[in-house]
Amino acid sequence: MAPLDFAPSERDSFLFGANATFIAELYAKFQKDPSSVDPSWQSFFAELGDDAAELLAELRGASWSSNDAGVIGTSDAEPAVRPARPAPAAAPAPAGSAASGLSVDQVRRATQDSIRALMMIRTYRVRGHLQAKLDPLHLEKREDHPELDYRSYGFTDADLDRPIYIGHVLGMETATLRQIVEVVQATYCGHVGVEFMHIQDPEQKAWIQERIEGIRNQTDFTVNGKKAMLQRLTAAEGFERFLQMKYTGTKRFGLEGGEVLVPALEQVMKRGGQLGLKEIVLGMAHRGRLNVLTNVMGKPFKAVFSEFQGNAAHPEDVQGSGDVKYHLGTSSDRDFDGNTIHLSLSPNPSHLEAVNPVVCGRVRAKQCQRAGQIPPTEESRREVMGVLLHGDAAFAGQGLVPETLLLSELKGYRTGGVIHFIINNQIGFTTAPQYGRGGPYPTEVAKSIQAPIFHVNGDDPEAVVHIARIATEFRQKFLKDVVVDIVCYRRQGHNEGDEPAFTQPLMYKAIRNHPTTRELYGRQLVAEGIISQPEVDGMVQEFQQRLEQEFEAATTFRPNKADWLEGKWAGLSPATGEDRRGDTAVPLDVLKEVGLAISRVPQGVNVNPKIVRQLKAKQEMIESGHGIDWATAEALAFGTLLVEGMPVRLSGQDVGRGTFSQRHSVLVDQETEAKYIPLNHIRPDQAHYDVHDSPLSEAGVLGFEYGYSLAEPHALILWEAQFGDFVNGAQAIIDQFISSGESKWLRMSGLVMLLPHGYEGQGPEHSSARLERFLQLSGEDNWQVCNLTTPANYFHALRRQVRRDFRKPLVIATPKSLLRHKLCVSPLSQLSGSETFHRVLGDETPDLAEAGKVRRVVLCSGKVYYDLLAEREARGVKDIAIVRIEQLYPFPAKSLGAQLAKYPGADVVWCQEEPANMGAWFFLDRRIEGVLTEIGHKAGRPKYAGRPEAASPATGLLKRHNQEQAKLLDEALSV
Repeated sequence: MAPLDFAPSERDSFLFGANATFIAELYAKFQKDPSSVDPSWQSFFAELGDDAAELLAELRGASWSSNDAGVIGTSDAEPAVRPARPAPAAAPAPAGSAASGLSVDQVRRATQDSIRALMMIRTYRVRGHLQAKLDPLHLEKREDHPELDYRSYGFTDADLDRPIYIGHVLGMETATLRQIVEVVQATYCGHVGVEFMHIQDPEQKAWIQERIEGIRNQTDFTVNGKKAMLQRLTAAEGFERFLQMKYTGTKRFGLEGGEVLVPALEQVMKRGGQLGLKEIVLGMAHRGRLNVLTNVMGKPFKAVFSEFQGNAAHPEDVQGSGDVKYHLGTSSDRDFDGNTIHLSLSPNPSHLEAVNPVVCGRVRAKQCQRAGQIPPTEESRREVMGVLLHGDAAFAGQGLVPETLLLSELKGYRTGGVIHFIINNQIGFTTAPQYGRGGPYPTEVAKSIQAPIFHVNGDDPEAVVHIARIATEFRQKFLKDVVVDIVCYRRQGHNEGDEPAFTQPLMYKAIRNHPTTRELYGRQLVAEGIISQPEVDGMVQEFQQRLEQEFEAATTFRPNKADWLEGKWAGLSPATGEDRRGDTAVPLDVLKEVGLAISRVPQGVNVNPKIVRQLKAKQEMIESGHGIDWATAEALAFGTLLVEGMPVRLSGQDVGRGTFSQRHSVLVDQETEAKYIPLNHIRPDQAHYDVHDSPLSEAGVLGFEYGYSLAEPHALILWEAQFGDFVNGAQAIIDQFISSGESKWLRMSGLVMLLPHGYEGQGPEHSSARLERFLQLSGEDNWQVCNLTTPANYFHALRRQVRRDFRKPLVIATPKSLLRHKLCVSPLSQLSGSETFHRVLGDETPDLAEAGKVRRVVLCSGKVYYDLLAEREARGVKDIAIVRIEQLYPFPAKSLGAQLAKYPGADVVWCQEEPANMGAWFFLDRRIEGVLTEIGHKAGRPKYAGRPEAASPATGLLKRHNQEQAKLLDEALSV
């Protein structure tokens, strides 16, 4: 057969099947010595640069080389790994031989055309989104990107209709340049822009590429499906218009401009249900929340209208301050094609993105519950999913976004991926995108976890729903985060009383003249013959009538129940009364069983010799029943709960070992670094101890643990700060959720916060857990704040968290130097029998003067007690009693009064290490005065002994610290 008898497609197919080895050998020679190949090949391979191997492999059908990450080439725009395709045929003869009849020039030219076409295709995969038509307002001016111009690859207009072999890429073996350009522009530059080439996992990239480029590129919407989309848009738009009409100017943070979110969320539920999804936990800011509550979650419209009229969101017999309506959560069940999806929308404050880690923590807990084990299984991860809705400015600007993304890939916090929807209003309050972020998108941070990112025009409902479907399929298949950036607009201002034209006149002029998404989609369906205009108008009128009926019913609507103590919370009740110790003591035989189990050196584990000595010391404590130190008491609290069937979860920075090398609840083999957890080897049928060293994050991790505690009331959930000083990095989580969540949203939490605290001369960042801030937030019996002095009290404080019929957060100022203090120990007997937690500890020193002869009572809490004790002993003082307030809030007025009444002739001093404007002084002084007045004590008011007011929590100079410490002790003990 003569060379010219080949049809173009037959020739190129033969060329790149039979002659792939020849081209590969040429390229290999070029890599070793460029001068060893013909100059024409030299210039060709040099032009390709680092892309040559990948692109040649594309034609050959297999990779010739790869790096450790499975990615070929080193360019910043790394190529995708394509779906597998049949292996090429064996070469019958080298190119240019008599058998093939093809010259080397012909081989080179055909190869050059094909590889240049593939380079262009790959560039569209990387940068095509930069020319996608994403802005429904058409305000964004996108310049033509030079790398997306076929002329940049050496082609001219004369090449547009010449067939080029591309080896089944884009679903075509051979295509003209014109066809290739049309396909890549339609795929990557339409109403959807895709960013996925940053993903290093070959399978994930191949899946996305096939899903976007393949024959399944478009979801085939049925007539009923399109009508359903229009109906959901009608409901979303109609609800907002109705509220605007009835409550003009009232804040509601409406969804106008982003109504397409409603059918997108329903697609997640529908497709997710088909793929095994059973439950979704949603978190979102306030914009569009009322629409999601009603049109997605199914909250009755009349309930929302009732709240607008000022009625309570909860039954009148339920206490609490409540919150504005656009912060509230709810739960419901939705049925899609026989698959029931349970939805729960987390309540959250106006602090944008703060709810993100809370949602993830809830999801993790629910997954463990469904799996019946810790950690959750892949199946349970597919059954429960988090969905987070973001604003564009917040996603780019709020630090909790990367903190939460970071958790998604970590063992102790993994949830199997979150679907992130960004309601991209193209503005943040009044700040335009160019002033609020760098780059064209708010989504760059998502690349840090290699999440695929889909940008989609919010005025194209079918494109949005299609991408929502792909996102759901990706998450369910790969159990990884995925981001959907819905580019839309905000029809109102930041709120409905705002005038946006003050700062964005051109944008809002365009918005005023821009048809709504519903109007545009209605016109499209009318043009397609799917529906008539009267039917479109009828949808609007019918929904309006429904809302009018719901509005009339709202005047008499009353919520009939609160759901806060249902499901996992059934059997628990609101806290009542003052004496709420709980049943926390443990039989001695159980204490010894647990203690000996956790102090045993495990066989087959090469334990560090220093830790072996610590374990032996613990064993001696248990066997003797004396000298139980802080860490041992904690381990006994954990272990006894575990054998009682209560799981324990502890996370934070370095918690396995403990910041101060005190805990060692995870033993590391010194040869293999395999981990052994003694607390999980007490009994075969015990609950699980889940301990995780967290990333260097406070807000994200604390939010996660808080969310976990919201979903799991029957486990002890603890977060420990590396030093208590660093807790202010999570202040928003503390202020907006932990301290106020029960009052605002009727959501209990038993979360424990362990905050190392104490003045030992370590400077201003390693001394204070900022107790004053927690005490300032104390009110309405919202939590417990403790500064404990004995291991026994610590033991009971931990156990009572899950041994009572209610849950309250617990803040504990934990010790540092006291961890190894010879006096900071308890007998085993104080953990057993009838022992319990003591909110106040009186002075039981044997040689203390008779109560009537005591001249002063020094009140204190925490580590300073031992300093006072040592100084009193050194001075030989017998007539000063030291009384410890172990629980600062709720304030133990009754117990303190009983102690102070013992010493009717004494004056009263409050002693603390912290400066006067910090610590507990400002919180306690009037309360102590109230107690003294109540019992008729002569002291009247307490005096203050401590550091003077200061801007910084502590000095950084050890000499000055020692002087300050000596002075405050002298003030406390000098009568």
